[in-house]
Amino acid sequence: AAGVLASDQERFSLLDRKMEENRLAFCQQHRMAFLAYSPLARGLLTGKSGPERQFSETDQRYDDPRFSVENRRRVAEILAQIRPITEQHEITFAQLAVAWTIHQPGVSHALVGARNPRQAEENAAAGNVQLSEEQLREILQAMAKHAATV
Repeated sequence: AAGVLASDQERFSLLDRKMEENRLAFCQQHRMAFLAYSPLARGLLTGKSGPERQFSETDQRYDDPRFSVENRRRVAEILAQIRPITEQHEITFAQLAVAWTIHQPGVSHALVGARNPRQAEENAAAGNVQLSEEQLREILQAMAKHAATV
């Protein structure tokens, strides 16, 4: 009814996977682009927002439940479990999160922010990471162990 749609842009990451239920398949079936935004979950999947980090009151994450100390502790546990994959590929957690996102069937683009040129280059390099089926399973297993809590 809205006309021809070319793409769908939704929040999608290891921590935001509701789109797997139907949107990704729909986009794939209808040859639509799926633009995954926030594949780093606002920095939560970079490993730089551990439980010890303090957010200022002007930071949007300050009172966001997703960035509570307890939740960041759970995310740190997930990242610790998948650290061997980052080491095997000699990549950062951010690169792994982006690589995982673009490996998902139906995802055509990962929209990733950067605060400086170095981060932009690092994020772009994630496009060269080839994850094996076994590594993708390992990542999902780590997520499943903690999914109900993050």
